[in-house]
Amino acid sequence: MLFLPFAHSDFIFAVIGEELGLVGTLLVVFVFAIFLWRGMRAALRAPDRFGMLLGIGIVIAIVAQALLNMSVVLALLPTKGIPLPFISYGGSSLVPTLAGVGVLLNISQYGSMGGGFEEEDHEADSRPASRAKKRRAVRQRIPAVARYG
Repeated sequence: MLFLPFAHSDFIFAVIGEELGLVGTLLVVFVFAIFLWRGMRAALRAPDRFGMLLGIGIVIAIVAQALLNMSVVLALLPTKGIPLPFISYGGSSLVPTLAGVGVLLNISQYGSMGGGFEEEDHEADSRPASRAKKRRAVRQRIPAVARYG
């Protein structure tokens, strides 16, 4: 292509590269890599399997969209019209992306501190003694101010 159609929307990565150079483009790639790492970490620590799979799907969808857009801008793929998440102009893609990040934040809020979802934990929840033990463990993690105030 000899010119950039819709430089402010679909080809914003090219504008970032033109204005900020290699440092700017590497920074954008690095930010999406951090999003992938932290999003997968939050998804794998989800309290149940549905939350884990939902979180992984949201993270993969956003990062795949970003990689697809960067590939189009670098002329590795034909033009698709897919915007760069969080950066491209326009609200029709930004609203569902932010809604997905909100769901991911909710999943991470209820994530376990130690590890991710395990089948043994789910089976152990059906026993009354295990439920009481977990309730005590959760109560111990809550600060006293939050419990009584």
